[in-house]
Amino acid sequence: MAGTIQVLHVFKTYYPDSLGGVEQVIRQLTSVTASMGVTNKIFTLSRNAGVTPVLYDGATKILRSPVDIEVASTPMSLRAFARFREAARKADLIHYHYPWPFGDLLHLLAGQDKPAVLTYHSDVVRQRLLMPLYRPLMRRFFSKVKAIVPTSPNYLKSSRLLQDYLDKTTVIPIGLNESSYHNPEAERIAHWRSEVGENFFLFVGVLRYYKGLHILLDACAGSNSRVVIVGAGPVEADLKQQAARLGLTNVEFLGAVSDEDKAALLELCRAVVFPSHLRSEAFGVTLLEGAMHGRPLISSEIGTGSSYVNIDGLTGIVVPPDDPVALRAAMHRLQTDTACADEMGLRARARFEKLFTAQQMSESYIALYRKVLGRSA
Repeated sequence: MAGTIQVLHVFKTYYPDSLGGVEQVIRQLTSVTASMGVTNKIFTLSRNAGVTPVLYDGATKILRSPVDIEVASTPMSLRAFARFREAARKADLIHYHYPWPFGDLLHLLAGQDKPAVLTYHSDVVRQRLLMPLYRPLMRRFFSKVKAIVPTSPNYLKSSRLLQDYLDKTTVIPIGLNESSYHNPEAERIAHWRSEVGENFFLFVGVLRYYKGLHILLDACAGSNSRVVIVGAGPVEADLKQQAARLGLTNVEFLGAVSDEDKAALLELCRAVVFPSHLRSEAFGVTLLEGAMHGRPLISSEIGTGSSYVNIDGLTGIVVPPDDPVALRAAMHRLQTDTACADEMGLRARARFEKLFTAQQMSESYIALYRKVLGRSA
């Protein structure tokens, strides 16, 4: 690369405060591009910024500003403007991760007209009633950025908003760096085999309203399929109450587990089940992790990247959203047809290698950075 590019990534949360999919994408991208001549920093907000305003995630410096208020899942900080202005001044390019409406304000008021790209992780879904108030700010922000990056052609096609910016869009799928994942030791696999067995259906993720886990629990009623749920989150108590009400004995909640434990569970499971039923689920990093481990996938058709990762009949089964009967039938099919499950798992792994590695994602972003900055390779 002709010269180092200084990139400032901007998102509302980051490790260790939050372990969501967007944070995982930023971590994968910064880790791999660092080995390709990019110097990355991350600007975020944190309720712990007063104690630790600066952290490091490997070689990536994390600049944290304290949260003053949070409205409609949008953290904001008055002190962020000065700190962001200083961080932006030192960057060649700012990489925003959308949606975060306060990030729009940061760029418009303190971004110093730096070239900017925006990864479009999701439409604004749950707060759509506030869109009439937010839309003017969003339109102004989108007019300023040089490029908008949807993470799948499916999401680009199904997002009404993105249709207004087709001249700025470049699709770059999310990718994972396999070497950054733990290779579980035999003892760890043996431990989980004794705890939960094998050939179960595995869900991994933050337990949020749009993950469709209430649908999965309904699908488990009257089913012989065993389900293991990994993760914690806002709807955890509600889900456990639902499982108790349904009298489910084939579902286990493990809570949050370590990366090595997650890898061990992925090795033991029959398939990854991902019942998200709303467009807030824009991609599904867990589906990529399942494909990386050669596991067949079950997901719902919601017009987003989940159906770009999981191709119905090829890498797994795609069912209608909010349909426990179809979900139950999909699990039954993969449970009883081992040959079908194995073949789909192999094809999921092949598709991962072809389209979804962090190396491919990083090379595409660096090419975009160069284009925006007017630099040649």
